[in-house]
Parts: sequence; structure tokens; C-alpha cells
Amino acid sequence: MEFKQERQTFWVSNSSKKIKISVLTPEIIRIFEDHGETGNSYAIEGNKEIKTKVEVEQSKKQIIIRTAALHLKVDEDLHIDVFNEKDQPLIQDYLGKRIPLDREINSEQKKLAEEEGHQIASDQKGSQILVIKKLAQDEQFYGLGDKTGFLNKRGYEYDNWNTDNPEPHVESFTKLYKSIPFLIGMKNGLPYGLFFDNSYKSHFDLGKENSNYYFYSAVQGNLDYYVIGGKDLKEVVSNYTYLTGRVPLPQKWTLGYQQSRWSYSVSQKEVQQIADKLRENDLPCDVIHLDIDYMDGYRAFTWRKDNYQDPKKFVQKMRKEGFRIMPIIDPGVKLDKNYPIYQEGIKKGYFVKNPDGSVYVNKVWPGDAVYPDFGRKEVRDWWAKNVKYLVDIGTCGVWNDMNEPASFNGALPDDIAFSDGKQRSTHAKMHNVYGHNMDKATYEGLKKYSGKRPYVITRAAYAGTQKYSTVWTGDNQSLWGHLQMLIPQMCNLGMSGFAFAGTDIGGFGADTTSELLIRWLEAAIFSPLLRNHASVGTRAQEPWSFGQPTLEIYRKYLKLRYHLISYLYDNFYQETKTGLPIMRPLVLNFPKDRKVRTLNDEFMVGDDLLVAPVVTEGQTERAVYLPKGDWLDFWTGSEYAGNTSILVKAGLDKLPLFIEKNTILPWDESSNHIDPKKNDVITFRLFGDHGNYIHYQDDGEDFAYQNGQFNLYKITISQKNTVELTNFGYNCPYKKVVLLSENGRQEFIFDQRDKIYKLA
Repeated sequence: MEFKQERQTFWVSNSSKKIKISVLTPEIIRIFEDHGETGNSYAIEGNKEIKTKVEVEQSKKQIIIRTAALHLKVDEDLHIDVFNEKDQPLIQDYLGKRIPLDREINSEQKKLAEEEGHQIASDQKGSQILVIKKLAQDEQFYGLGDKTGFLNKRGYEYDNWNTDNPEPHVESFTKLYKSIPFLIGMKNGLPYGLFFDNSYKSHFDLGKENSNYYFYSAVQGNLDYYVIGGKDLKEVVSNYTYLTGRVPLPQKWTLGYQQSRWSYSVSQKEVQQIADKLRENDLPCDVIHLDIDYMDGYRAFTWRKDNYQDPKKFVQKMRKEGFRIMPIIDPGVKLDKNYPIYQEGIKKGYFVKNPDGSVYVNKVWPGDAVYPDFGRKEVRDWWAKNVKYLVDIGTCGVWNDMNEPASFNGALPDDIAFSDGKQRSTHAKMHNVYGHNMDKATYEGLKKYSGKRPYVITRAAYAGTQKYSTVWTGDNQSLWGHLQMLIPQMCNLGMSGFAFAGTDIGGFGADTTSELLIRWLEAAIFSPLLRNHASVGTRAQEPWSFGQPTLEIYRKYLKLRYHLISYLYDNFYQETKTGLPIMRPLVLNFPKDRKVRTLNDEFMVGDDLLVAPVVTEGQTERAVYLPKGDWLDFWTGSEYAGNTSILVKAGLDKLPLFIEKNTILPWDESSNHIDPKKNDVITFRLFGDHGNYIHYQDDGEDFAYQNGQFNLYKITISQKNTVELTNFGYNCPYKKVVLLSENGRQEFIFDQRDKIYKLA
């Protein structure tokens, strides 16, 4: 065994292979084995290495690399075991033989079953990369983005290959629209992360094949993975988001309610009717989405003129009424010799090609279409320039869809020529980062031409896309099973770096019911992206579609959401510092509590709110598990001790919601839309008899906060009912702060001369 060290990088080799070990931070170590693949990471941007104290112990049969957080041990066969700072095992190579599942089926039975339409699973073969790790009896898995199924992924298998599958998503699905190969583990209560940075098709088996091991495989590429440590799960997530990037601070109005359908956008008249209905029914709303029918023949960066006389004037009119307009864009460019986008792309060679050099053609919404080669910077710059068309009209952002990339005329072949930066590559490598690169281009176009924080929504993503785009879970359906899946999907997305996410409220496909719509809204009311969206041909599911009491309950929860917009925004400010999601599983906040490690139907909002939605038809009461602490019923103020389960009433209009005692929350005034310029007064509510809170304030729209133009307020209320209110920031604070508690209402006025708040 040979060993070489250069500062924080180590090369270890034997007669058969060589691995490179790079210490980036005390908690992040990269393990790399070259298989001939070149190109940069799409997930990780910039140099993440910081100066780290590393100790090395070398013998003939073992090398030990120690940081303050991780101990990595390499034996003479180059097996790698990882331990925490106390030398407790986290990740260990499996040294036994793989034992594939015995499916008890012969070739004749397999043929008959497939002829009847059954899909027979097969063992993973043909993988160039394979990593097998020991699996402990007490080991749970989280992360991997919004894969289907339950919170704990142990016992299941998943593929990373961005896939547009219109069938109802069920727990047996191994792949959906996103590929986020970040696995979070808890072995005997000890946390760790594994991030495999390989954009080729890959596979996780998390103890399905055999309960003694779990494995990762990839069809091609290098072995390139990161071991991520941390004292608890929060630190693991924080370290991962340090590596791959954090969701930037959004514009504040993006946290408002958003109404959508495929397709209001057929005509200006229909969009106006939806806007009018929302206001007539006193339903807060900030954004109306336009699906594909607003475009001229589904051509990207066009607007139909038959049913929209003046799109810019109409968008301006909507803005004056408190609505922003969010248009969809697909990457497929219509093959049309009279279409300027197509003409320019052909002339400059911007579209992906067949192996023989001709432009590759498939079909999507506009018919025959070609695909921009987003792996090239000049193509991303070109796409960003085209985004200016929508910015000039006045739209609020861009909704990227069909960017897996989807296709109607069969899947794109693996050998289609794509670009990986300046070098030639293939669809096989660039497929999973196609949406990522499109999102980056869109983000950069919006930032350049609007000057505001970009609002991008994407269906397809790769690890790190969270730096550029919000996500939603794709084309779900109006099924109770999909409502139940909302919580694990959103929680795992959050732990995978995607703090700004949502689902289609009510379900995109199939027909919802009044009860399902209400329960879905209640379950989703704290998801950062709050959008009701449905497919063409399904029954209407706008809030008024079912009459009363649906409308009244829907209004109640939208108003609750708008009271807590500043609370959600404060959580996003904290997320930019820590990478921790807004909507999170209880295990993230209470990792030592064994009862929450597989809890699928409750979640936390930040550190303060516990939400236990009803996700089963006809249910009017449910058991709620309360972890350690003292908890108050949000609605009644009733107090409960933690570490126990309680039975609560949960009629159709009741979302079981609990808040940790002695918590302060910002409580915004009622409004029908979010006006970032309305910044004169802020109200806080005290739940309990004392507490403290940090509140963030900026202009809610642009990047001035990056130059220090923001305020931080520290509010402290003691048990003696004395209030301390301090502002740390620039000189545009609230003129008045209102405090609501059991002792009534108190008002504090900002004194411009002394720069402090005084009791009015």
C-alpha cells in the first residue's frame, strides 16, 4: 500500500487501484476514484475547502486520517471505514458477498407474467461503479429528494434518472423528476451523510436486497462521493448545503397563495375572471400561473395575440389589482423555420445533435421540437437573454416544466450528443443535469434583466439546483395516497437542500373532492410554495368550486397563512445561514426521540410549530405525538406535556396545530396580497408568559440586503412581563411594533432621535 500527502489531500494506492481523499472541512471528506470521466461538478460551485487540522497515522496495513469530526480508516485493500470523533462507526465497507433477492421465478414464468403486463424487477447489472456499505439493525435513511413512499427509506430501492411518468405515483416508483443522490443516515442514533456526485443513471438499494448491507451503483462515471459528518442531523444538513448551496432569500410575495390550472391561460378574459373571483370571495392570493396555452402555438418566448390583445398591458393591470403573473416555459423549441428562436439556435448550433452531427428532433407540446444544449455556457447565456422577453412584459418569474427532458416520441437515446461545458458529452451523462442547467440559465436571465431576486419553479432538478430554483413534486393526482405522501416528500426534499418546495394542492390529475381539497390545503398550508394546480379535463378545484363550507374553510386557512408570512420569511433568513428547511420532519428537531424516526404524518415548521394534518378520508379525530417540551394547542391554548400521544378532535375545519410554549411569533395584518413596501407596523404574538425571537426585515424584493440594508430585531419578554426590543440594522425600521399576549395589547413607537423603541 502506497501513501502520498499534499496538505489536505491524500492518495492511497495498492496494486489494483488508487483513491484520492480530500479533506474539505472537519466534517466533509471527498473520496474519489478516477474511471476516466472528465468535467466539473454541477452540484458544487466554487472552492469549498477550508484550512483544516488533519492528523495521519500510518502502518503497513492501515492508514487513519483524523479531523476534529471524522476518522477515516483505509486498509490495504483500500476498504474505507468512517467513524465520528469518538471513534463510533458511521459508514463501513461491507466485506461479505452480495446475496441477490431470490424472486423464485424461472424464465418461462417471467415471460408469462410480462405478457400479462406485469413488470418483473431485475437485479442491478452492468454498473461500472459499485459501493457497498454495512447496514446496522438500527439504521434509518432519509433524503434523496422527493422520492415516493415513506419518510424512512430503509428497505426500498431508488433510481436517479429524471423521469416524466404520468401514471399515479406510488411507493413502488423508483424514480421521478429529480435526481438528488444525497443520503442521510442514522446508525444507532449517530448521523452522517453520503453525497454521490455522479450525473449518470445511478441506483440506491437501502437494504432491500439484503438487510446486512446497502449499496450505491452507477452505470458510468467516476466514483466520487462525499462523507458528511455532524453532531446531529441538523449539522449534517447544514454541512451538505454548505457544499452544494443554499436556497437564496426569496422575494417575500412568493410565499403568498398561488392559483393555477392547465389552463386559464387560453384567454385574457378567463384569467381576469379567476382574479375577480378570488377578490370577490375574499381569498388572499398573490400569483396566477399561466400554463402552456398562453403561448403562440406552444412556442417558447411568445404570447398569443388572438385572446390577449396587449399582454404587457394586461400583466400591468393584474399587478395593479395585486396579482403577479407566472408563465410556464418548456425547453423544447418548435421546429419552425419562421420562428426566430429556432432560426437563431440553428444558425449558432445551439441544439443537441445526433451522433452524425445532424440536429436531434423529438416531439413535445409544439410538435416536432429541438432541445437547447444547456451544458454550454453560451447556450445558457442565449436562453437567459430570451428570458428578457418575459421580464419586459412584466411577468414575475418563470415556471420551467418538461425539463427532464420530457419527450413524446420515445426517450432520448443515450448517445445523443450533448455538451459538458466545452467538451463533447452524451445524453447519458447530461440527462440528470439538463433541468439544472436550464434553471441556472433562467435564474441568471431573471436576475440580470429584472434586478429582483429571481423566482424560478422547476419540475426537474439535480443536487444543487436549490441555488437557482424553487421546486414542486410534479404531476400528482387527486388521491388520498398522494396527500399522505406529501409530508414525507416535502420533509425529505427539505433535508436534501430544497427548502423552497410545494405540491399541487388538491392534486393535478384526476378529480378531487371537497374533503380532499380541504385536507390537502390544511396539510400544505405551511409549505413554502403554496399553489393549487389542476390538469385540463379534471373537475374544477378553485376554492369556490364546491360552495360552502369548503369556501369558508379554505378562506380561513389562507388567512392563517397570510398572518404568518413574516414567520415563514424569518425562517428563510435563517435557512440562508444554516441550510435548514422550513418544513421539516420531527426527527430533524428531535433526533434522539426514537418515536419520530419513522413518523410520516406530522411535521415541524421551523423549531416552533408542530403540524399534524388529517390525511385519511372521513377522519374527524386523530392521535398526535408530542415530543419533548411543553406544547400549547394553537387554537385553544390548552397545554400538554411532551413525550406522549394525545387524541384530538379534528373536524373538517380543524388542522391539529401545536406551538411550543413560551414562543413569540410575528403576526401579520390581514391582507389580500403581500405588499413588500407596506413596512410600517409589525405585530408579535406571545404564546406563554415569556420568550425571545429574532425577526428579519428588508425590502422583500431586491439584493440591497446583501449590502447590509436589512434590520434584525431581537424581542425578549421576561416572566416579569418586561419587554426588550432591539433593532440591529439600517435606518428604515418599523415605525410601530405591536405585542399581543395574555396581558393584552402593547404598542412600541420607534424614537428616531434615540434609535430605540419606547412604549407608546
